[in-house]
Amino acid sequence: MITVTEATGTPGALERLADEGVSVWLDDLSRTRIESGDLARLVETGGVVGVTTNPSIFQAAIGSGAGYEEQLADLAVRGVTVDEAVRMMTTADVRAAADVLRPVYEATGGRDGRVSIEVDPRLAHDTAATVAEARQLFWLVDRPNVMIKIPATRAGLPAITEVIGAGISVNVTLIFSLERYREVMDAYLAGLEKARAAGHDLATVHSVASFFVSRVDSEIDKRLSVLGTDEALALKGRAALANARLAYEAYEEAFAGDRFTALAGTGAQRQRPLWASTGVKDPAYRDTLYVEELVAPGTVNTMPEATLAATADHGDVRGDTVTGGYDRARADLAAVERLGISYDEVVEQLEREGVAKFEAAWQDLLDAVTKSLDSKADDKGVDGE
Repeated sequence: MITVTEATGTPGALERLADEGVSVWLDDLSRTRIESGDLARLVETGGVVGVTTNPSIFQAAIGSGAGYEEQLADLAVRGVTVDEAVRMMTTADVRAAADVLRPVYEATGGRDGRVSIEVDPRLAHDTAATVAEARQLFWLVDRPNVMIKIPATRAGLPAITEVIGAGISVNVTLIFSLERYREVMDAYLAGLEKARAAGHDLATVHSVASFFVSRVDSEIDKRLSVLGTDEALALKGRAALANARLAYEAYEEAFAGDRFTALAGTGAQRQRPLWASTGVKDPAYRDTLYVEELVAPGTVNTMPEATLAATADHGDVRGDTVTGGYDRARADLAAVERLGISYDEVVEQLEREGVAKFEAAWQDLLDAVTKSLDSKADDKGVDGE
């Protein structure tokens, strides 16, 4: 079992992360994890103070059918559409997880104890539909500690502003580029201004900006390997960390400015950077790389279970590894550019692929649930004869 404190009584890596101002969230959720008590144990003794989900996570959980049989049977009897069935199952899981995390939410004043659920990825390029879906999800989950995930596409930016403006907390996802990240923060501040004008209590509106890490290395490392020179190979494993560190620099700048200062005076909260995609893809790298090298105050690191377990077991948390490294980060990205690898091209490609992967996972989930509903309906027909 993952524990915060080692048997010696000395602080474990997860506890040291908390001491450094890093909130550890779990990037996974399933019905069995909730009903078995595993999620509660991770919250009570494993240092987990939040949960994130995405279409791929739900596809893996619900696609297997484990733990969902009774609800699927009920949904089949009711003759609901597959889209309604999926939303009933996913929001039920998020609602239950939010209840598990509620004590953390209360203890931290809403900063942590959050559970995220994503809008239908097929709406990623439709602003109005994204806003409507976000409102619907917020209503369906009906828990104050839910966060609605909105992708940082071009159409997603105004949706972020509208949803924040409605007083709904948002997890902005699929951020790969520094330019887009700055636009996300601007959209958040605009949303806070709308919320204030509408009379919402800004202290209750929270947001995180999910900046993706490992996928940047996966794509740039692949291109560096093709080049194959000593200079190129020496840069492998450095671009993702450089990108994330410069994102933190942008965060510091945005939330030290006059615009946020004016909002903070009425209770507004900073939109915290959340390091996403922190599972290491290349086995040549240390499996805790994107945890140990991205320690900074006021951040969130959402980890798949394997990364969480590795961090608890052998994580080396040695203090802030982000601030003060901005010049080196700029130099690393500049070195990649000099080799002919376009940063803008890479991050644009990753955004397209990110949306496409979530759309594919969502379709796989719809297909699996359709098959299950049809099977349950057939069983009911046989039983009723």
